[in-house]
Amino acid sequence: MSSKHQELARRLLGAEFDALDAQTRNATRHAAGHTRITRHPDAAPEDANTFGQRAADAVASFGGSWVFIGLFAAVLVFWVGFNSWLLSGTPSVFDPYPYVLLNLFLSMLAAIQAPIILMSQNRQSQKDRVQAEHDYEVNLKAELEIMLLHEKVDALRQGQWSDLLALQKEQLDLLASLATRQARAPSPPADTK
Repeated sequence: MSSKHQELARRLLGAEFDALDAQTRNATRHAAGHTRITRHPDAAPEDANTFGQRAADAVASFGGSWVFIGLFAAVLVFWVGFNSWLLSGTPSVFDPYPYVLLNLFLSMLAAIQAPIILMSQNRQSQKDRVQAEHDYEVNLKAELEIMLLHEKVDALRQGQWSDLLALQKEQLDLLASLATRQARAPSPPADTK
């Protein structure tokens, strides 16, 4: 472990580096090393997802789209129309008016689709949590960098004040020596006209 990390943690955060949580240690390490901490949100490896996770995301994406709503409405209208008007003349209608079979299919669809959508939402909330943790690290590093910049500006300003005071003292000494020299010099003769 670098002493730079230790010194930065002590100076800016008021704590030992080992006492910090993992995110703060990571941000401090990046601030001390002047390295980049940001990454693109889509840079996370997607191949770590299982087939089931990818399928849940695809089903949730399709189930929450206007295409699905349109197709679903078209199937419902076709089902009701086919069973009400087209088959009304036949003695054994496939699914008569209360549409019990349609109701059964809709219940099964809802029973299957709901947990799949919940799995996708859980995965999305996990991704959001990881992104929020990363945002925290980026913000903390930015805060540490700003604190370091303030220290540098303050040190620079303090050095400039010291230089300015030394220069002013030197100018006052020169003025004082000039004044004493002027006082010792003989006065020019007065013009007699």
